[in-house]
Amino acid sequence: MGSSVRELAGATPATRDRYVDLLRVGSLGAVVLGHWLMAAVTPDGVGNLLAVVPALQPLTWLLQVMPVFFFVGGFSHALSYRSLLRKRPEGSEDSVYSAFLRARLQRLLRPTMVFVLVWGAAALLVQLLGGGGGLTGVTLRMVTQPLWFIGIYLAMVAFTPPLLRLHERYGWGAFAGLAGAAVAVDVLRFAAGVPYVEFLNFAFVWLAVHQLGFLRADGRIRLRRAALLAGGGLIAATALVALGPYPLSMVGMPGEKVSNMAPPTLALLAHGLWLVGAVELLRAPAARLLERPRVWRTVVAANGVAMTAFLWHLTAMFGVYGALLALDVDLPEPASAAWWTQVPLRLALAAALTAALVAAFRTFERPAASAPVQGHGPLAALGATLCLLGVLGLSMVGFGGLLDGRTALLIAIPVSAPAAVAMTLGGWLLVERAGRGTP
Repeated sequence: MGSSVRELAGATPATRDRYVDLLRVGSLGAVVLGHWLMAAVTPDGVGNLLAVVPALQPLTWLLQVMPVFFFVGGFSHALSYRSLLRKRPEGSEDSVYSAFLRARLQRLLRPTMVFVLVWGAAALLVQLLGGGGGLTGVTLRMVTQPLWFIGIYLAMVAFTPPLLRLHERYGWGAFAGLAGAAVAVDVLRFAAGVPYVEFLNFAFVWLAVHQLGFLRADGRIRLRRAALLAGGGLIAATALVALGPYPLSMVGMPGEKVSNMAPPTLALLAHGLWLVGAVELLRAPAARLLERPRVWRTVVAANGVAMTAFLWHLTAMFGVYGALLALDVDLPEPASAAWWTQVPLRLALAAALTAALVAAFRTFERPAASAPVQGHGPLAALGATLCLLGVLGLSMVGFGGLLDGRTALLIAIPVSAPAAVAMTLGGWLLVERAGRGTP
C-alpha cells in the first residue's frame, strides 16, 4: 500500500487542487471524531454528551462540517461532468449522464453495498438467535444513521447536470435562488405553520451549499467573497439562533422540538456559508503545506479509505463499548472527571478497530476501470432514485426489528429494513447496468 500511495502522490498533476482533497478527508474525519466524542454510553443505554452538557453545544459550530463535504462535492462534480462532456460523441448527452452517475457513485456505492450486506446478514443472524436487546439492539438501530449523508450526496450527483446548467447561465443567481427557496420554506414552516413543507429544505439547503462548489470550480469565490461568506454567514447564523426559533446545536439533539439538521433549516444554511468562507480563507496557507511530499502522501492515503472509515466508524465505536462492558470495565457517568479521563483510551481503541475494519474492507473502495462514455440515462436516473430512497430509509429504520416488520416514516411512506435494502441493491445494479450501456 505504501508504494502505491507514493506512486499516486508522485503522479499528481500540477493542475490538481490538493486543498479540495484535504477538505474532503478532513470533513469526514471531523464527523467521525464528533460522533465518537458525543456518544455517552453507560450500562443503562446510549445518550448524547451535548444533551448531558448543553454548554458544549457551541462546539457543533466547528464539528458540524458536512456543509464542507457537500461544497467539495459540487466542485468535483462540476469538473467531472464537464470532462465527460468534452469527450462525448455529438448528441449523446444521455449517455454522458449515465456514465457520470456510474463514475461518481462507484466509489461511494460499492463500499456502501458491502456495509449494508454485512450488517444485514449479521443483524438477521443475531435476531434469529434471539438477540437484539441492550447495547446490541441500540447498535442495530443506530449503526446505519450516517447513511443519510450518502442519500443526500446521491441526490447531489443526480441533480448536477441541470443545476450546473443553471449555474452556467445565472452564476451567483442560481445559488441565490436556492437560498431564497430555503428562506421561503422556513417562513412557511414557522410563520404560516404549513405542514410538511420543511422537508423541501433537504433539497434547497444542501443543494445551495453544493452550488457554491460550482462557483468554486469557476474561480468565483476569491478572498473578498470568502470573507463576506464567512462573516455574513456567521452573523446570520448567530442572529437566527438568538432571535429565531432555531436551536443552538447544529446537529440533532434527542427530544428537541426543532432540529437544525432534520430537516435542515435556514440557520444550518447560514452555518454552511460561514464554514465555506472560512475554509476558503485558509486555502493559500494550506496549499503551501500540501506541497510537502509527506503531507500530500498522508492526504492521498487517507482519501483512499475515507469512505470505508466513515461507514464503519460507528461499528468500531459500539464494538469498543461492547468489549468494555463484556470485560466489566467501569463506564463512568458521562461528563464526569472519570469519564473525561477515559476519553483518550476510548478514542484510541475506536481508531484502532476502525483501522482493522478499513484493512478488511478497503478493497471495495478502490476505483474500478473506467467505462466508455455510453449508457442509458433514464435507467441510471431510476437507479439513483432507488438508491437514494433505500439508503435514506435504512438510515431511519436501522437493522433492529428485522423479523418484527419494524418500519420508519420516510417523509410520509413507511419503509422497512428489507425494503430499504432491496431498493438500495436494486438501484445500484441499475446504475451499474446503465453505465455500461445496457438498456
